[in-house]
Amino acid sequence: MPNMKLEEQPTAKRRQADWGRSLGAGVVFSGMPTHNRISNYSNGPLVTGDPQRLLLSSSPDEPHEVLATMVRTTDCVERPIRLCLGRAGRFIGLHPWWFILVPLAFAASLGWGFCFLEDRMSNDIVQQFTPMNGRAKTEKRFFQTLFPHNKEVFSSLRLSTDGVYGSLIFTSETDVLSVGALGEILGVDAAVKGISVGHGREELAYADICAQVHQQRCHPNVLLEILDYNASNINVVNLTFPVHHHPRMGRVPLGHLLGQVDVDSSAVVQSARAVRLFYYLREVNDTLEEAWLNAFVHLLTNVTTSLTQVSYFTSLSRQQEFEKSTESVTHLFAITYFIAILFSVLSCVRLDNVRNKVWMACLGVVSTGLAVLSSFGFLLLLNVPFVITVASSPFLILGIGIDDMFIMISCWQQTRGTESSSRGVSPAFTEAYIITITTLTDVVAFYLSYSSPFRSVQSFCLYAGTAVLFCYLFNITFFGACLALNGKREQGNRHWLTCMKVPEDSPPEASKVYIACCLGGAYNRDTGTEEEHPMHEFFREHYGPFLTTRWAKASVMVLYVVYVSISIYGCTTIREGLDLKNLAVDESYVVRYYEDEKDFFDHYGPNVMLAVNGTFPYWEQAERAQLQACIEKFQELPFVRDRPTSWLHSFEDHAKETGINVSSEVGFKQHLAPYLRQHPMLALDVSITNDTVRASRLFLQTSKAPSEKIMLESLRETADGCRIPLVVYHPAFIYYDQYAVIASNTVQTVSVATAVMLVISFVLIPNPVCALWVAFAIASVIVGVAGFMALLGISLDSISMINLVISIGFSVDFSAHISYTFVSSTKPSVDEKAVDALSHLGYPILQGALSTILGVVVLSASVSYIFRTFFAIMFLVILFGLLHGIAFIPVFLTLSQSCRT
Repeated sequence: MPNMKLEEQPTAKRRQADWGRSLGAGVVFSGMPTHNRISNYSNGPLVTGDPQRLLLSSSPDEPHEVLATMVRTTDCVERPIRLCLGRAGRFIGLHPWWFILVPLAFAASLGWGFCFLEDRMSNDIVQQFTPMNGRAKTEKRFFQTLFPHNKEVFSSLRLSTDGVYGSLIFTSETDVLSVGALGEILGVDAAVKGISVGHGREELAYADICAQVHQQRCHPNVLLEILDYNASNINVVNLTFPVHHHPRMGRVPLGHLLGQVDVDSSAVVQSARAVRLFYYLREVNDTLEEAWLNAFVHLLTNVTTSLTQVSYFTSLSRQQEFEKSTESVTHLFAITYFIAILFSVLSCVRLDNVRNKVWMACLGVVSTGLAVLSSFGFLLLLNVPFVITVASSPFLILGIGIDDMFIMISCWQQTRGTESSSRGVSPAFTEAYIITITTLTDVVAFYLSYSSPFRSVQSFCLYAGTAVLFCYLFNITFFGACLALNGKREQGNRHWLTCMKVPEDSPPEASKVYIACCLGGAYNRDTGTEEEHPMHEFFREHYGPFLTTRWAKASVMVLYVVYVSISIYGCTTIREGLDLKNLAVDESYVVRYYEDEKDFFDHYGPNVMLAVNGTFPYWEQAERAQLQACIEKFQELPFVRDRPTSWLHSFEDHAKETGINVSSEVGFKQHLAPYLRQHPMLALDVSITNDTVRASRLFLQTSKAPSEKIMLESLRETADGCRIPLVVYHPAFIYYDQYAVIASNTVQTVSVATAVMLVISFVLIPNPVCALWVAFAIASVIVGVAGFMALLGISLDSISMINLVISIGFSVDFSAHISYTFVSSTKPSVDEKAVDALSHLGYPILQGALSTILGVVVLSASVSYIFRTFFAIMFLVILFGLLHGIAFIPVFLTLSQSCRT
């Protein structure tokens, strides 16, 4: 940007050096925002009035006007907003008590919404952490409609849901199939079957509520059935793996029931490291089933074994343990607010007993708390679901609110100490345009992300965006009114603690204690403002000149190349999807179960349902051959094992053995009905209406695939590529659906939000150079966060997606201000421009970064993966944003400007 042209009024006698000194002291240019993450504690004279006529007051008695014409600066948006804010500030300054009492009453009235918090809690994992319109949910409805659950003939293979069950995994360092280990397993099995729960006046045992296979027999644990519930039979039974052929039960797959098995050349089991048992319940009474499963967990919590280790799980465990995550951070709120108040006080404390702003620091934290109370209460009153991810947003909002407070105090400090409180609030509010810009960018980024297919992301973005908006409103009303009252105290030269008037100058005989405790009110007589903060001097005199040396620039360039290289490498290793065990707290019993399941039973994947959708001429040889060709395509997939379990194959074998003719429609239907009556389990796989087969299904046994995403996409692509309409499904696919959309949706959300941020930057910060550097910083920070996130072992899921959206706003915050200050500087050389920009914004950027990190740092101590991940990614966002703001961007600006010159 060309240098600013200065045209002095005839009455101005001051040297132009005063103008340069004023700029260096912290004048806020028209159109140059500072963010709510950035608090500018510079103490130069305040620029007010027409953006083209800058009023500079070099002394209390001699105001001088200087006409500044700034090339390529438009204020068609900025000027009316600043004008409205200035008028609002003056009005609030005249009536401060109204703007304290009304916001308090407003917060109290909306805070009643928290009475509905328990009713609004919506932590269903499937509903919140899987895509809303996931394909597997449609497939689930298809199977539930055409293959309804038969409570009289239970089959875990044919469940369209997870079912209602308890599960045990027994592990051993040597052999879990030894007689001693099996004895412990049978003992625990007997204890589980002995669990009884009260239902009305009845006491119901496991046998009364278990899922029944046939003839009122409970669904068996086939391994124990094979051994006839006698541990010593392991020495006489030739147990084969992965399939055992039993005289009574026939073909029995054991792949999901035995883990890390050693077999001989005849496939006879020699030893195993793990055994898994299931106890399924009938789905008839939710209360009764929940009571039994809770008793199951209570029993296993107190079970002790010597030869085996036991991990346990129920169909309710995942949800119950997930809901404990919110409780795990409740106590951290008090710690966070204590840290926030302490940091605010330390940042605002002054040795001057009048200028000390300790109370303002405390009230700033209160203002943020009121904003969270009001915004959350408002949405709860509107019946907006409250998801566990929302519980992390108050920590973020606290950091944002404190930074907004710092800006308001900073703008106040730039006013003349002799002005009345109402006149002082007006220019401070004019500079609240700074907060307006960045509130707008944050709110827009959050609300745009509401388009996510994950309800957990939607809920977080809605609550966080609304809280940021309320935080802005409370800062310019409640906190602005507090500033006005504090201004009256300072104007009257009253003590910050006692509100008693104190002298500005000390008497000759005054003691050191008297001077330290009873004096105050000093200010810069030349500018009429408070004294400059030492950190501004550090950035101007030390850090800025150091960064602009040649070898420092070279070091920064090398550091950036290393940063980008590591980030890109990290992006190539990023994993997708949310590991379900991460939804539980660290010490949860389900974590051990998931780990045992992964260690001992990951070789075999799910039994996937493959359905023929619609009527099909099964009796025609050519059509059956076409169907068989499609099935063989599935078998060619590297993770599909053996021959599928199919009613059609069984019926064909039966036809060959008995010599019946099934090659005609009449013969096929005539013989199918009695065959299915004789095999009630296979009858569950055929949907017949009016003697017509509407749909049928078979089962594909899968093994360990390279990833869940590859398995899901390969099966669906194979089904879609067949001429016959086929549907593949397993209950786990509802969770796998996240892999199909998380990457593309994250890229889409981040891209749209970035584009909108650029549009906002062009409109509100109308400088093309600045906008281009904003785009560069957004891309650079997001790549860095994504890459280092992967290197830290954090997957791309709905939780980390939230943080990537947040990183957009912070990237704008750190980059826009430093680049715009650079291009707006009147200094002659690029190095001096960089030093000038850093002297203005170096300390505010650092302070904003610290306050935001302190707002979330307590989450690092959480026992929940969700909240620790939030902290880890937020730390990366702030760290990389800070590096760009005070190192990368200033150096790159000097190089790019030099090249252009």
